[in-house]
Amino acid sequence: VQLQASGGGLVQAGGSLRLSCAASGRTFSNYAMGWFRQAPGKEREFVTAITWSGDNTYYADSVNGRFTISRGNAKNTVYLQMNRLKPEDTAVYYCALQLGYCSGLGCYRSKSRYDYWGQGTQVTVSS
Repeated sequence: VQLQASGGGLVQAGGSLRLSCAASGRTFSNYAMGWFRQAPGKEREFVTAITWSGDNTYYADSVNGRFTISRGNAKNTVYLQMNRLKPEDTAVYYCALQLGYCSGLGCYRSKSRYDYWGQGTQVTVSS
């Protein structure tokens, strides 16, 4: 499975960006997808996740109300709409795919629960 993330870039504080992540290769069904980010010198942290159906979404407190995750009609693509960006949102953003059963925020925010990872896309927010 390959995950291809795109859409990163440089934006001023208060601006918006939309990230995309497309899964290809081996076909699965019923998998969740998530976004994590890693700033320089910091650990990779959970941002958001969405279930296969799209009915359930989960967000880190730091982005709740500003970021929105969604899935495309074909299910193999996930989007991250980021609004009201802040300098502290600057990081490399990674998409990830999770197989198997997971329930609740505590599960989805765990990096170890994800089976495949994309290469990352840089988001830089200037003040």
